[in-house]
Amino acid sequence: MTEAKIDSDVLQRHLNSLIQAWKNPEGEFSAFSNVDALCFVSGSSNSELLYQKTPILQLWLLGYEFPNTIIAISDDTVYIVASPKKAKLLKDAKPGDSNVKWVILEYLKGDSSANEKTFQEVVDGILASKNGKRIGFLMKDTFEGKFINEWNGVLQKSEDKFEKVDVSPAIATLLSVKEQDELKLCKIAAKLSSCMMQNCFANEMEDILDQEKSITHEALSTNVDSALYDQKAGAKYKLPPAASQDFMDWCYSPIIQSGGNYNLLASAVSDENKLHAGTILCSLGVRYKSYCSNIGRTFMISPTKAQEKNYQFLLDLQKHVLGLLKPGTPFSAIHPSALAYIREKRPDLEKNFVKNCGFAMGMEFRDSTRVLSQKSTATTIKADMVINLSLGFNKLENPQAKSQRSKIYALMLIDSVIVMDSGAQLITSGCKLMDEMCFYFKDEGEDDRAKTRASGAGGKSKPATRQSVVLASKFRSEERDDDSNEKKRKLHQKELAERIQQEGLQKFSHGSANKGNSEEQTIKKFESYKRETALPKEVSNCRIYVDNRADSIILPVYGMAVPFHISTLKNISKSDEGEYVYLRFNFNSPGQGVGKKDSLPISDPNATFMRSVTIRSSDILRMNEMYTSIQNLKKDQAKRETEKAQLADIVEQDKLVAVRGRRPLRLPDVFARPSFDNKRVPGELEIHTNGIRFVHPLRTESRIDVLFNNIKHLFFQRCDGEIIVIIHIHLKNPIMIGKKKVKDIQFYRETTDSLNDETGNRKRKYRYGDEDEVEAENEERRRRHQLNKEFQSFAKKIAEASDNKVDVDTPFREAGFTGVPFRSNVLLQPTVDCLVHLSDPPFFVVTMSDIEIVHLERVQFGLKNFDMVFVFKDYKKSPVHVNTIPMKQLDDVKEWLDSVNICFSEGHVNLNWTTIMKTVNDDPEAFFLDGGWSFLQEGSDEEEEDEEDEESEFSMSEDELGSSESSDDPDESAFGTDEEEEESGDYSEEDEVSSADDWDALEEKAKREDEHHRLKHGAGDDKSGYRPAKAARNGGGRKRVRR
Repeated sequence: MTEAKIDSDVLQRHLNSLIQAWKNPEGEFSAFSNVDALCFVSGSSNSELLYQKTPILQLWLLGYEFPNTIIAISDDTVYIVASPKKAKLLKDAKPGDSNVKWVILEYLKGDSSANEKTFQEVVDGILASKNGKRIGFLMKDTFEGKFINEWNGVLQKSEDKFEKVDVSPAIATLLSVKEQDELKLCKIAAKLSSCMMQNCFANEMEDILDQEKSITHEALSTNVDSALYDQKAGAKYKLPPAASQDFMDWCYSPIIQSGGNYNLLASAVSDENKLHAGTILCSLGVRYKSYCSNIGRTFMISPTKAQEKNYQFLLDLQKHVLGLLKPGTPFSAIHPSALAYIREKRPDLEKNFVKNCGFAMGMEFRDSTRVLSQKSTATTIKADMVINLSLGFNKLENPQAKSQRSKIYALMLIDSVIVMDSGAQLITSGCKLMDEMCFYFKDEGEDDRAKTRASGAGGKSKPATRQSVVLASKFRSEERDDDSNEKKRKLHQKELAERIQQEGLQKFSHGSANKGNSEEQTIKKFESYKRETALPKEVSNCRIYVDNRADSIILPVYGMAVPFHISTLKNISKSDEGEYVYLRFNFNSPGQGVGKKDSLPISDPNATFMRSVTIRSSDILRMNEMYTSIQNLKKDQAKRETEKAQLADIVEQDKLVAVRGRRPLRLPDVFARPSFDNKRVPGELEIHTNGIRFVHPLRTESRIDVLFNNIKHLFFQRCDGEIIVIIHIHLKNPIMIGKKKVKDIQFYRETTDSLNDETGNRKRKYRYGDEDEVEAENEERRRRHQLNKEFQSFAKKIAEASDNKVDVDTPFREAGFTGVPFRSNVLLQPTVDCLVHLSDPPFFVVTMSDIEIVHLERVQFGLKNFDMVFVFKDYKKSPVHVNTIPMKQLDDVKEWLDSVNICFSEGHVNLNWTTIMKTVNDDPEAFFLDGGWSFLQEGSDEEEEDEEDEESEFSMSEDELGSSESSDDPDESAFGTDEEEEESGDYSEEDEVSSADDWDALEEKAKREDEHHRLKHGAGDDKSGYRPAKAARNGGGRKRVRR
């Protein structure tokens, strides 16, 4: 623990605010009116009375809670009585330029007479302040102890001289508006509450329900309570790294309720009833450095449609109330407005609504003077207030309940909110959306009592991939549900598109983000030599000279040696005319036609450019030598420029800090991709202080260092359905491995063991049949399970070693779909944050948070595949294409994109994205003013309406159906006779001519193949068993022969 120290700046700032409010008692500070002095007394600390205003005021002023302390404020003096140790801290922190006088007195244990004199001095001081008739106290606070008894004994002697006034409302008003440092602490506390709800309670509740354990509400509350004080809580529950565990504490014991008996008041407690797998309510609050937060959630097991509908309305109600929490809104107006919204949308729920919508909080968990109810006496909401927004419906009936304890249920939604000038901001999150808090179980008759939580650990939904185009049979109610989901998806996509449009207008309006091409190209200046004396001495011969050291060509011009840097040379040509050789040098200059450097701006308008130089010489050998030297120099310079451009985004990493005093955690026998020198040699992966290191077993200098601060994504891919198990790292900035620039590094191990010979081992001599195969399958299954466990555990250790700056992400194979991101068709698998292909290089990783919009191309009836284009938020990046995705997976792709809040559109044809992105980058402001990406959405609604109206035009009469069913003779030909074809009117004469032309083309192809084979093997060669293809024309077609 660090030594206690009081922040004098905070003390002076807060004390000045208190004195100013006391001396100017206006508005909500009216409790200070006609108060001549203030006196705040605290006795022995009591852990059961956490939220008394005196300790809270001490924390606000001093940063610490000081038991057995008096703070008295008179007109011009501040009196403080405390123990000698506390008095020393206060003397050290006493502001030097304060406008009031400080009197710090010591309370001495065992010296009653001295203490009586000290207390009397304080009483005399406050009675001498102003009129000395009305003294402000915090009347509701109660303390005990010897210190309080001695103080009360002195105070009672003078009680007839003054009147006690309760100033609690004014102190609550003073503490209700937070400073920025206080708001940061509130946000950390809210983040801690969110993590404990999502990663602690929700996960433990899942395990209990999954394993059908029996536990009481109080026992589960105790488990969650003790989890916060676990030394490994930070890594286990992904608590924010900025939070120190020394300053974490509970605002109250977690409240867990289920089984039909619910209390939605903040004063509820967990009872001794068993946890029931129906509707489960949990509320908990963590305070950090004494600043409180609160979160409450409802979890439903196998909810009915009515329950889901009611909960969705609760989410909508919270969104409505959040819009009301603005500076200037009266506290008493929030609850009536919420009731009015309920009457308008769902009048059947009005009687079940809670009596208030929450309260203000801070260091005090519940500010009783600022409650969001109709009876509230507080004036208005102010900016920088923290509100505990608590909404819910109690005593709801479930007529479809399968058990008595499920007939009555309640819904609750609690969040911590910061009120800002622009509106309310939620600072708690998680486990709130429908797919995050609903659990579903299969029937008990099935082999596996499988639990499905719609969201994964990160709250992202995992869409199930449909394996067939043929849909499972549905009831009409299920079809209506699908229609409802489709409408919801369209509405959600419309909201996403509008948000992108608004963000684009805001980002690029009035040139706020400048133009897309902010980096203009200019003609570079090159310097071959700083002074004339640096020229090589060979130039004195007045001949062409190539200086490789200075990357320059020196040409004789009017008897002078003129150097030209090789970068200024565009090209060189050589021509022979008689006994002379001509070398023509063409240089880069503005205005050269339509090339890339055509319109390069000139920094100096008076500059003169030499466009070309032609030199003639009769020395053919030398001119050929110069031509070759200049060409080689130009190639070397172009190669260096290319390498420089490729390495432009290489960021130099910090040095890896190796673990000292112990062996680092290691994962042995892994291969790295890419590897040094393309040699496949297993090595060891080690975890060090600030990164990981891959060590080559043969060459210790050939190692790969990856720092935690350069890891963007860490993936663990199981070996289920694969031949390797993978830990894959996607970097923020590329690094060099050997001479390769890489942004993806992979460490893997193969699932097959090359040392085990399953075909020639000793057991096979004595065992026959399927026993070996069964044993081999079981052994492979065990080996795969062990590999998954080992690699997953090591990936988690990497995340823990990084202080949770890196999270482990796992691909969802069951939600994958095939596509062609590069040249081959691969399986693309969604993760919580990305879309990846990790099994084979080249690797494919797209971070969904970097994507602005996705466009689906070639989506039309009759095609088997469609394409997908990812457009980045950084418009300078080229869009990423994934081609040839099967059309049967279109719905799955749409569902996945919608679930990760990605706006998508679709069209019939492929677009020219190079032209589109050039238009966007040239003037993004004009692009969004013209509608932005809305041009991709045009026509989508009409196309979908056309598809819905399409029906099959095929019909068959009963007679035709009967005749078709009667044709059961297996000896009949599958093709009709000529007479039947003549009687049939289903084809036209044009079809017949077209068919004949097709068969003629096939005849010609067959003849060419016969001729080619005859030339290759010789005429009459029967050894190959080849026979020429025979084709007989029968009515313009090839004769069908039954085999």
